[in-house]
Amino acid sequence: MLQISNVSKQYGDNSILANVSLTVSRADRLGLVGPNGCGKTTLLRIIAGEERPDSGSVHLNPPSLRLGYLEQGLRYHESDTVADLLQADQSELELAQAEVAKLADSVAAADQAEQTRLMDAYTKALAALEAAAGRQTAAHDAETVLAGLGLTSVPLDTPVAALSGGQKTRLGLARLLLERPTILLLDEPTNHLDIEALEWLEEWLRRYRGAALIVSHDRTFLDRTVSAVLELDPHTHTLTVYPGTYADYVKAKIRQQEKQWAAYKDQQERITRVHADARRLSGYAGSIERGTTDFATRKIAKGIARRATVQRHRLERELEKERVDKPTRSWQMKLEFTDTPPSGRDVIILEGVAAGYEGVPLFTNVTQVLRAGERVALVGPNGEGKTALLRVVSGQLEPLDGRVRLGANVKLGYLHQEQEDLDPTETPFDTLQRSARMSETEVRSFLHFFLFSGDDVFVPIGDLSYGERARLMLARLVATGCNCLLLDEPINHLDIPSRARFEQAMANFEGTVLAVAHDRYFVRQFASRIWSLADGTLNSYLSLDHWSQARHARDSRPRREPASAP
Repeated sequence: MLQISNVSKQYGDNSILANVSLTVSRADRLGLVGPNGCGKTTLLRIIAGEERPDSGSVHLNPPSLRLGYLEQGLRYHESDTVADLLQADQSELELAQAEVAKLADSVAAADQAEQTRLMDAYTKALAALEAAAGRQTAAHDAETVLAGLGLTSVPLDTPVAALSGGQKTRLGLARLLLERPTILLLDEPTNHLDIEALEWLEEWLRRYRGAALIVSHDRTFLDRTVSAVLELDPHTHTLTVYPGTYADYVKAKIRQQEKQWAAYKDQQERITRVHADARRLSGYAGSIERGTTDFATRKIAKGIARRATVQRHRLERELEKERVDKPTRSWQMKLEFTDTPPSGRDVIILEGVAAGYEGVPLFTNVTQVLRAGERVALVGPNGEGKTALLRVVSGQLEPLDGRVRLGANVKLGYLHQEQEDLDPTETPFDTLQRSARMSETEVRSFLHFFLFSGDDVFVPIGDLSYGERARLMLARLVATGCNCLLLDEPINHLDIPSRARFEQAMANFEGTVLAVAHDRYFVRQFASRIWSLADGTLNSYLSLDHWSQARHARDSRPRREPASAP
């Protein structure tokens, strides 16, 4: 259905994609992975026609196939409402019909050379018409899709501009699913989805009969949805296909790295051995020459020396053809929590706490104790008050009822979901120097552990990506010596290597953690207990599996079926 041939793209002197080729067939489920900034979004934009490659081509077969592209940011007009984005109005449909008719007449009247140029525009106009018609005919599915993505509480006449970032992401996904495209291009669709919505989307994709190319850092989501993983290498800028799930991809990468390490060690041993032999022969030849004036004996010595030179040259030629590079780990955050000050046994004590906004409680009568060293994942549907609970604990929001007590020697560190406490006019250097007593050299060295190198430390925060801002906030928490971390979706903007490194850091952190998280892989790796906030109450569970079992057993309502897939 989709053929990508030798696509290359550069921005200035920076190569992003180099001769990328890929064939996507009907019903393929492909996960596109790689560190942030390696070109995943660029590749999707080229496939969707949003950008042009420097070389290479993208072809649909047949050309009338409809692409559905979910961008990371939702496009809309200031006057648009939720209903406007979910359902094409009659004027949009009529405009699309008129454009198709106009281009059809132009194609019929044009000569052969001009027809070739016009057919591309005609194909795109036809796809736009089918999308507009699809949004109207699929209107009856809107309720199911909105419910599955947790948007039923949002009135259809709500202005899109009034929605939160997470709601906009889910609205864009809902709109795309309702359009019923033949090929889905999903750029981080799992951002801002709670676990229930993730499970719903996984089921929808299982029923979907088209192809899907998915960029995601959610490893559990990839494991449950894809049949192959595409790795975009940040160094070679090429694409490698690994059949199977994400777990299969990880196993293949480990085997590949182990094989490369073995080959590298073998080659290094051969290099050492050849150089040692050559030095020995050269030394032996030199000692002979120095010890005699006999012409025949000196000639033999020169022959021995030439043999050493031949060995070196032969090795150099071999290395030019088949040098095995030393395996390198994908770039990761070098995150370490050290010298964590101890706290009392009871770290956070919640006593009959109720909280909400403008006097309306999101939850009531929450009584719970977080003890030293625990790692608790706070889960539950979006909108139930998870962020509000963290703000109450941190003292940023007054409880409507009850009280929060902190144990002895507790120093809280709070990572905000919206990164709202960063000054966009400051630089990473300014932020860290203001937060911790460090010299200029110490600040730069410390930030280097969080992948801020060179002049990156002086870039205004307003110009940083969300992932870079998340790294900066983590750096600040580490530098200030917090022993209890309140983390609101801490890995939401981190790529997979950085998520893995963050999990390792959590394992080494000696303090206490309360984290809002929807990444099930992350929760399973770090959490020693689950707090579930739903229906206005907080319950505690031993594991994610116990919580999931209790949730399904408790829910007596019929489970919503995913919308019919094309």
